[in-house]
Parts: sequence; C-alpha cells; structure tokens
Amino acid sequence: METALITGASSGIGATFAEALAARGMNLILVARSGDRLQTLARRLEQTAGIQAIAISQDLAEPNAASSLAQAIDAQGMQVDWLINNAGFGDYGPFAERDRQRQLDMVQLNVLSLVDLTHQFLPAMRDRRSGTIINVSSIAGFQPLPYLSVYAATKSFVLSFSGALWAENKPYGVRVLALCPGPTETQFFDAAKFPDSFQAANSKLATPEDVVQAALKGLEDGVSNVVPGASNQFIVNVPRFLPRDFLLTAVEQRFKAPE
Repeated sequence: METALITGASSGIGATFAEALAARGMNLILVARSGDRLQTLARRLEQTAGIQAIAISQDLAEPNAASSLAQAIDAQGMQVDWLINNAGFGDYGPFAERDRQRQLDMVQLNVLSLVDLTHQFLPAMRDRRSGTIINVSSIAGFQPLPYLSVYAATKSFVLSFSGALWAENKPYGVRVLALCPGPTETQFFDAAKFPDSFQAANSKLATPEDVVQAALKGLEDGVSNVVPGASNQFIVNVPRFLPRDFLLTAVEQRFKAPE
C-alpha cells in the first residue's frame, strides 16, 4: 500500500487531495499548522476509507522544519511514495508597504521548504524507480503580478523547478507535476488579505475537487504541468503575445485596490 505525504492538508486543495488518495487506498501523512483540524480529518479518513492516516502539526515556514519533518518520518520507518507540496500562502499589497518578515516567511514556505522536502524524498524514489511529486504552483507563476510580487515569484520558481525535475526524472520512473490552479474556493484570499471588492469581482471560483481531479488526470497523461479550466489556460497563454511592459501595466491596473 502506497503512502502519500501532503502538506497544507487541513483544508482546501490539500484536504481534497487527502480525500481523493484515501479513496484510492493510500495511507496518508498529513501535515499542517492546524493540529485539531488535521487530527479530525485523519481520524475520519481512517474510518471511512480503511487506511492509516498520521497527522503531524508542523509550521513549515520555520527554518529547517522540512528537514525535521523528513527525519521524523524516517525515524518511524515510513516510505513516502507520493509527495504533494501544497503548503503555501500569499500576501496582497505593495511590496514596500508589506511586513518584511511575512515576505521572508512566504519564500521560506513556498520555495525553500518545498525544495527541501523534494530533495529529502526524491532520491529514494529514483532508487525505487517509482514515485510521484505534485508541486502546487499557480497561474500566478506564469507572469509577474504587481501587489502579489513575492507570491507570484515563488510560484514561478515552483513551475520552473518542477518542469526541470519532470524532465530529469522520467528515466527513473518518477512522475513530477506542477499544478497551476487559478482562483479556487479556499482560504487563500482571506489569508492574503485581499480587499473585499476584489474577492467580489472573482466570485466564480473553481472547486478544490475540480483542481485535484485535473491534477490526477495530468499525472495519467504524463504532462509536466496542469492549468485547470479553459479560462485559466487562456490567461496563462495570452502574455506570450503581448509586449511585456504593456502587460505589466495592464495587470497592475487590474490588481490595484480601489482608492
């Protein structure tokens, strides 16, 4: 029976991955800061799916947290067959006006922790000639986003990093996928402190279930990245045909909060 490690698993896309993989008969290692919600989810999936689910409360934005998590898993003699790097957050507003430490924590979680966890478990997958890694990026990773500057840059890193690993590891039987959803029914907008007016203008959101199903289909198709939804695919491809300065000016106007 395979085991999947899912970060950011207490809600949204992470919790939906847990539901979907438990339904496939996988054991789960669920990681998030929210210990109570994580425990509740783990116990429910054990009862409904007949699998083993371990809940680990861990803030992966802390330096060396990813290494500590990997060591704890190794100490229990557990093998990670699927790694789903879903944990991450954004922060809306002009970069110069945002909290400095929050920007650094975003890079730590969205990039450094993801790289650390991937390096912890990828070598063993290569040795086994089997494994799956899903790194959750975003449509924000396809272009710079004023007022989401650090977030978009971190997701661009995830997209590029995952694409390189996809090509490197095909000969070893390891599947790597960058999942790039658009606006989704999660707590992202509230956590990133988006203005209410912006949230109201983006009321048509994808469901986490649609996003996860698109990811699983992408794995079956063997592609390097998945952008769920036709409208999101249009959004990520348009920038290729527009002058960069024109595009950035238009995006800045689109994302600027009302006065």
